[in-house]
Amino acid sequence: MKTPVPDYLEEILSSCAHETSGALADYIPELANVDPDQLAVAVCTTNGSLYCAGDADNAFTIQSISKAFVYALALQEHGVDAVVKRIGVEPSGEPFNELSLEAGSGRPLNPMINAGALTCHALIGGPDCDPDERFEKVRQGLSAFADRELDVDEAVFESELADAYRNSAIANMLRSYGVIDGDPADVVRGYTRQCSLRVTTRDLARMAATLAHGGVQPATGERVVDTDVVRQVLSVMMTCGMYDAAGDWMTSCGFPAKSGVSGGILGALSGQVGLATFSPRLDDHGNSVRGITLCRRLSRDMGLHIMNSPEESQSAVRRDRRMRTRDGHLVRILSLQGELRFSGAELVLREIAEDDTDLERLVLDLRRVSSIDRVAGVMIAEGLRRVQQEGCRVVLVDPDGVLKVPAEHPAPERVEHLDEYRELPRV
Repeated sequence: MKTPVPDYLEEILSSCAHETSGALADYIPELANVDPDQLAVAVCTTNGSLYCAGDADNAFTIQSISKAFVYALALQEHGVDAVVKRIGVEPSGEPFNELSLEAGSGRPLNPMINAGALTCHALIGGPDCDPDERFEKVRQGLSAFADRELDVDEAVFESELADAYRNSAIANMLRSYGVIDGDPADVVRGYTRQCSLRVTTRDLARMAATLAHGGVQPATGERVVDTDVVRQVLSVMMTCGMYDAAGDWMTSCGFPAKSGVSGGILGALSGQVGLATFSPRLDDHGNSVRGITLCRRLSRDMGLHIMNSPEESQSAVRRDRRMRTRDGHLVRILSLQGELRFSGAELVLREIAEDDTDLERLVLDLRRVSSIDRVAGVMIAEGLRRVQQEGCRVVLVDPDGVLKVPAEHPAPERVEHLDEYRELPRV
């Protein structure tokens, strides 16, 4: 059977192909000359499956989408607390190239506007790092996210650098406040080169999937950044990644995203998927017109909005049976299912805690549980410890090892199946 995902992507491309509103980023001469009708979409799962449609192999410069990944590299190198001292996390409500800093502290308001992005670039390698070495660290870092060596579009780089007066003003302002160290001209040059790295829509989907996969590149299995770094990056992308259109984006699409003036949009939903679109015509906020249309459709069709209601926690308990052993002891078998998070674990523990019968044995059947997150795992393991402490025998049916019981807890008995209980009489 041929998977229907590519056909679906082709269909949504066709649905917005007629849209011709918006304009190219003509303030950058090289970007003003691109084909405005290019259109692509790509989706990459956290296990590395990649689906594309349209002009997904056409190269373009990453531009401001690089901000999210260099922010991740800075957080990985220096830690969240150190970076937050230099760069805030609040939406600016202003254009991305505004000459403004946080009142009092002098920090850039967030890393997704140019002031914050210039500061991020300057942090890589520390204050004594050679500018060329700093850029190479950035290039290697972004290449690790993409799982291929990225290179620079020299023509775009020279075109942008020749007109980088506003970024030069921002960098000098940052230097005057002591937010960045070193020569502002070197920072502007390095940041402009960073924005000129060439990517495809395929690359962006893979980079997004690395964020969705908690910092692990799905194809290589390489950990690029830590999970707490990813959480910080996605949180800031959610509130600041689409500039002063962030509120509209949150309500209509509802997943963390970052755009670039070459026409790319990148989005990631933790534990699920990374996605990317490419279409060069931009709206007044500097975001791709058709890219936004595609992302709204993907969010609606694929259920990607983070505010979508999860399944009812009651579904965590599939079956609840009580049986009597031949010697008269009472056994309770709780069969669970699905993905267990806080609400599901809370339900299971409440079901156990409210049982006032004299149980000799509690059997927890996890064969239909696909995953247990960290919080749910801690809760269930602690609940089982307390059950054992009260003198009840605990048996786990967990052949896939989805429940991690801490070494300091009493080890429950583990069995592969429920055969010994099948003929017991029900209570």
